[in-house]
Amino acid sequence: MPVSRWKHRRNGFKRDKFLYLLIAPGVLFFVIFKYIPMWGVVIAFQNYSPFMGVMDSPWVGFDHFVRFFSNQDFYLLFRNTMAISLLNLVFFFPLPILLSLLLNELRSEVYKKWIQSVVYMPHFLSWVIIAGITFLLLSQSSGIINKMFVSLGFAKYDFLTNENNFWLLLTIQNIWKEAGWGTIIFLAAIAGVDPQQYEAAKMDGANRLRQAWHVTLPAIRSVIIILFILKLGHIMDVGFEQVFLMMNGAVSDVADVFETYVYRTGIQQGQFSFSTAVGLFKSLVGLLLVIGANKIAKRFGEEGVY
Repeated sequence: MPVSRWKHRRNGFKRDKFLYLLIAPGVLFFVIFKYIPMWGVVIAFQNYSPFMGVMDSPWVGFDHFVRFFSNQDFYLLFRNTMAISLLNLVFFFPLPILLSLLLNELRSEVYKKWIQSVVYMPHFLSWVIIAGITFLLLSQSSGIINKMFVSLGFAKYDFLTNENNFWLLLTIQNIWKEAGWGTIIFLAAIAGVDPQQYEAAKMDGANRLRQAWHVTLPAIRSVIIILFILKLGHIMDVGFEQVFLMMNGAVSDVADVFETYVYRTGIQQGQFSFSTAVGLFKSLVGLLLVIGANKIAKRFGEEGVY
């Protein structure tokens, strides 16, 4: 490296040393908890034994991947995971955007902040509490809704043990819990829109709906695209805790996903190498989707993630 460039970087580091100090905890977090543990993926290519360790466990190559892809459970797991993820992508992802647009139209700051507090609140509830509330509402034997049905002369409805309801039930839970919290980024992006654009739209005769469609949405389009790309990276992650708590024997055929399969084979059965191979497959799918979506976004003139 040329001396002048080295001096320039050294001077820049001295000038911005407090900024580097500010980001240091975040960098350390990712290094310690994200990058260093990546070393553990090598056991996906071994018959790992905790007694022999990573260095001495025998290598088996891609045997665990072949076993996984040839397993009859693979199609079932892939179908359930993709179905739940696509439902969340189609129905959940647009809702924070719509909710942000509606909140932005509120003129009373007090009322707006009150509404925001109400819709943010479910995010801070654990999935254990969410599952408990769901059982209290929808249980066939003692659920409040079924008791209302009986009092009105209707038959009880099987919400929790009906396979046809399970995917939709998870989607509704996600919407109720996270839609409000998801508005934070979009509201911040909307706050950065130039007010003069709205004034110009008003002069052209645009009503509130037209202003939202032709001014607000184009202004936050890059944020929407970036979050959509990041969402694709987690398309194979449907949330272990939520599925695990809501799953029962009657809906296991539509509830078993990669996370629950990894828990069952890796933690309960001790097949560490095999479960790591399954987890590595999930991560690779997410990585490929992010790279592909990012290239498509850049081809259409968007910024993308990187």
